[in-house]
Parts: sequence; structure tokens; C-alpha cells
Amino acid sequence: MTDPQFPSGPTQDMDATPTNAATWERATLERLAMATLVEQRQARRWRNAIRIAWLVFIVALVWFGWERGGAPADVSKPHTAVIEIKGEIASGGEASAELVLSSMRSAFEDEGTKGLVLLINSPGGSPVQAGMINDEIHRLKAKYNKPVYAVVEETCASAAYYIAVATDKIYVDKASIVGSIGVLMDGFGFTGLMDKLGVERRLMTAGENKGFLDPFSPQTDKQRAFAQTMLDQIHQQFIAAVKTGRGARLKETPETFSGLFWTGQQAVEMGLADQLASLDYVAREVIKAEELVDYTRRDNVAERLVKRFGAAMGEASVRALKTAPGLR
Repeated sequence: MTDPQFPSGPTQDMDATPTNAATWERATLERLAMATLVEQRQARRWRNAIRIAWLVFIVALVWFGWERGGAPADVSKPHTAVIEIKGEIASGGEASAELVLSSMRSAFEDEGTKGLVLLINSPGGSPVQAGMINDEIHRLKAKYNKPVYAVVEETCASAAYYIAVATDKIYVDKASIVGSIGVLMDGFGFTGLMDKLGVERRLMTAGENKGFLDPFSPQTDKQRAFAQTMLDQIHQQFIAAVKTGRGARLKETPETFSGLFWTGQQAVEMGLADQLASLDYVAREVIKAEELVDYTRRDNVAERLVKRFGAAMGEASVRALKTAPGLR
């Protein structure tokens, strides 16, 4: 007796149908996956193309929108170079040492520059930035043997005056504000308020004095004395720059270096300034070159857009690298 078996024909038909269905499903899934991959690649190309187009557009804005003032095509003709120092003197601002020094070097290098005027309207700012500009004025004057003058509009105080004293002469308006030869470090202290509110400050530091400027922590006499010593030293640097720049013209009084400020008329009487005069007067009567050429370098809108765009692209690149396989 033989073992029972299924008929061979029906068995082959039943096996063939599932195999064909699986093959069709696999092919369909492969087509869908390939279509999705192609779509993702196309979208990525479009994103990259749009980013490149924006970058080209912004670079073009910088190229055509670069503000250097009204410099003529031929700067070899006699002219008075003008550089504006306006607003707070600080790193990253329009009155930073980086921008001012770049403008000054361009002005001095041009053959037609007969003299340079720093047109000042600033309440002051960083002593570091002002000191850098002061030092470079002395160096460039000696190198190119060209005069440098300061013309004050509304205000020339603190760090702005630190810059002005490096010039050959300081011209002011009778109502200008001049002076403020001093240094400050300000802040707030909330320790008493925290005690009343019952708030506990939990500040952990490595270093005995690491948190002595923290507004929520008490300040010791030792820390206060340390800060005062630092301020006094910077103040003496400021005073030395004023005495060097003004020389015998300065009529020193006990209040000269007290941090007070005066009108332009008073400043002339005290030897803090030389004369009441305007920019046009200095160009016409002192430098003897009436044509004004603005060399002020400014961080314009297009440049700021480029910086932000570049920062965004950098962050996107970092994120892409972090999400790549093996990079965590």
C-alpha cells in the first residue's frame, strides 16, 4: 500500500498564485520607494538652489550697497578726508576700533588726502576701543605725515574725548558737550530685596572672587577695593593720554579729571579744545582742501543680512553633521 499523496496538478497551481502576488507587491514597493527617494532628492536640490540664490543676492547687495561715503572716482585730487565717529564706541558697533581704523588707513593711503577730520558725536564707550584708536592715530600721523583734526558736533565725552586728544587740534561748537574724563563700572545689588522676599541665592563658584560682580551676592570690602584699583588704573591711563595729547595747551584744575563735562566754549577756555569751528571751516581754512570725501566704513544692512545668513547656514551644517550616521 502506498502512502496517500495530494495530486500533483492542483498543488502546483496553489503554489504559483502566492509567489506572483509577492513579486508584484515587492515591485510596487520598490517603485514607491524609488519615487519617494527621487522626490526627496529633487526637494533637496531646490532647497540648495534657493539658498545659493539668496547668498548670491545678498552678496550682490553688499557689493553694490557698500557704504564708503561720497568718495570720488579719482581720490588723487586734493580733498579733506572725513570719518564719522557716532554713537557708542564699542566692539561690533559702527564706532568700533575695527571700522574706524580701517577707514583711517584708507584715508591716509590715498594720495589726494591733505588732512583727515574725525567728525565726532559720541557719549563715549569702551576705553579699550578708544585706546586702540588713539594709538593708531599717533602711528598713522607719523607714518604719513598728514594732519588729523577732531571736529565735535553735539557730544565728545569720555572714550570719545580719549580719541579726540590724539588729534592735532580739537574744534568744537560753543554748545558742544566736551570732557567727562573718568571711568565707571556700574551694576545693581538686590541682596536686601532678596532678604525681604525670603529668596535664597544659590551660587556655586570655583574661585573665591569669581562671583563678586553677581548682583544677587553681597560685595565685600576687599572686592570693592579691587574694583576701585582697576578703575583708578584705567583713569590714570586716560589722564596720561589727555596730557600727552593736549600738552601745554591744557589748563589743568582740580576738576579737569573729575569726570565733569563742559560746553564747547568752556572747553576752549580750559584748553580741552582749541577753537570754535565747523567741519567746512576746517576743510577750507585749516586743511586748505574744500572737497570733502567721506571714508566712513559702515556695517550696512546688506552686511548684517550676510552675517545672519552665514550664521544660519553654519548652524544648519552642524545639525546635518550631527544627524549623519555615526556622528552623534
